[in-house]
Order: sequence, then C-alpha cells, then structure tokens
Amino acid sequence: MMNTQLGVIEGFYGEAWSWGERADYAGFLKKHGFSFYIYAPKADGYLRKKWREPFPKVLEEKLAKLAGQCHSAGLEFGVGFSPYEIYLSEFDLEVKRLLQHRLDVFNRIGVDKLGILMDDMKGDLPDLAGRQLEIVNWIAARSNAKQFVFCPTYYSLDPVLEKLFGKMPAGYFEKLGKELDKKVSMFWTGELVCSKSYTPEHLNATAEKLGRKPFLWDNYPVNDGPRMCKFLHLRPAAGRPAGMGSCLSAHAVNPMNQAALSKIVLLTLKAGFEKGPAYNPDKAFKKAAGMVTCHDMALLLERDLPAFADKGLDALTDEEKGALKDDYASFLESHENDTAQAAREVIDWLSGRYTVTKDLFLTQ
Repeated sequence: MMNTQLGVIEGFYGEAWSWGERADYAGFLKKHGFSFYIYAPKADGYLRKKWREPFPKVLEEKLAKLAGQCHSAGLEFGVGFSPYEIYLSEFDLEVKRLLQHRLDVFNRIGVDKLGILMDDMKGDLPDLAGRQLEIVNWIAARSNAKQFVFCPTYYSLDPVLEKLFGKMPAGYFEKLGKELDKKVSMFWTGELVCSKSYTPEHLNATAEKLGRKPFLWDNYPVNDGPRMCKFLHLRPAAGRPAGMGSCLSAHAVNPMNQAALSKIVLLTLKAGFEKGPAYNPDKAFKKAAGMVTCHDMALLLERDLPAFADKGLDALTDEEKGALKDDYASFLESHENDTAQAAREVIDWLSGRYTVTKDLFLTQ
C-alpha cells in the first residue's frame, strides 16, 4: 500500500482542460484514494510569462470555485506558480511588490500547496542557486499555503536539460539542499524528464542530494510537446514499485491532455501501489478501462493500445484513422461513466486537435 500522498498535477503544455473537467477530477480523485490536485497548466500565462500583469478577476473566481470543490471533496488544492525568469533581474522592491500581489491572490483563493516553479528557464548563471533561494524563501515566509514545493531549473539528471537551458552551475543542488527553507519540498522527475521507472536507490540518492525526500513529478502518462502529443499513453503504469512511496514526500502525476482517458492510467498506478508484487498490469488496465468507460469500449481500447501508444498519429494512415473514428463514434451518445468523453477524446486526437506545435511549446 502506498504510504505517501498521491495526487495529480495539471502541468502540461498545449490543450488545457475545461473547468468542468477539473471539477470532475475532484470527485474522481477523492473516490479513488488520491489526496491532492495541483493546477499548473503552461497555457495559463498569468501563472507563468504574464505573472507581472494583474490577475484577472474572472480567473481568480474560477480558481476559488475549484479550490472549494476540491476542499468539499476532501482534497488539498494547489497552484503551480512559475514567475518566468524572475531571477534574471534584481530582486528589488518593485519585483517584491508584484510578487506579493500574486501571493495575495493565492491566499484569497485558498491554496494549500503552492508550487514555485523555475523549470524550463535559463540556468547557466554563476549564482543561480543563490538567486532562486532568495526568492523561494521570501515567498515561503509570506504565503498562507500549508506546503511549498520548489521546482529547480534542473529537476532531473537528464542531460537534455543542460542542452536546452545551459550548463548547470557547480554545486547547484548542494547549495539548494543546505539553504532552502526545510519546510519547502522539491520537485524531481527522476533520472530522466520522462522516467520509465524509479528505484528506491535513485530516490534515496536524490534525497541525499536535495537534503529532503523528493516530491515526485511523474511525467507519465503526459503527452504534451510536439513529439509526445502524437501518442496516447494508455498503457498501464509500470516501473513504479509500491515500496518507492517511503522514499518520497509525495507523488504527483502529470496526466495527458485527455482528461477522461488519463483516469485509466491513474487507476492502474493506484492499483500497483495497493497490490504491490501481486500487481498485474494487463488485468489492471482491463479493470480500469471498464471502470472509466464501459465493457465494450474497454475491449476496443485494449485492442488499439499498439496503435495509440506505439504506432502514433503520424504512422497511422488516413484509412486507419477513419476506421478508428468510426469505431469510437458509436460510443459518443453513451451515458455510461466517462465513455462518451473518452470516445470524443480519441476521435479528436485522431483528428489532430491535440497537436502541440513547436511554436506553441516555446511560447507557453
């Protein structure tokens, strides 16, 4: 049985979930033993590149309503705040004033978990850790959140991060581990940005490096980005042994852009933690797909796993896409569980609606 917090972080690029889908997740997560939901879509510029601009009242009202829905369901509600490249300029009174305005909004909304995200930003600065520490510790001293989670610029051992954001300064993790307020957790994605598996050895070594147990940001089944959006990552969770929970402060799953279909994988992950060595991925998939959709659609999804998860959108012919659309169209009027929504997500994916272009990926 999982002995740490398990939840969802909506932290992907591209197509954002609707407010109705987010509200639905509150009930779904609580029903199945998850404990938190974190709102952090890259598409919300007011949490990222437009963080200096006034926070729209309409957005604040929607987030306050979502927070209330989560709290009513017995879930903790979180926000991932990414003050884009704030550390590239002086942390002066004007910057602190703008930052305080955002914290005031989060305090009014009722944020339980505040993610302070400095991922996917320039990193090759001599005093990167020192600059980030000053900002994160300042925020942690002025927010009403119950928990703080910092995402460093280098949140994995994956060499792709240095290729994209510059060489990591020497002693980066060591300085963060020593000087970051001990009440602040740290996000970590594993040996890779999208790790296929985790081991207690790696997670324990990471805890030594960070000076605290990592708050896992699990990038499966997420399918954002120009390449990943061409697949539906519906295969059941694997490589996440139940025992890893003791190595973590919490485990946040980054789902697909497809909200209903993501529930299938989330249920298999939970089954793996509950069953431990007795976990059977194939059986877990069949059960989860049937719970989220219906028996007939679950069989269809099982049949099409190779096409969706392995072959991908670009390799499917127009004839194959057309046949698949016809198969799933028969479920669009269903009133069973999330069957109709899941069928619509499959059809929209086959039609290219969820495609994330390189330009969109770079501008969010």
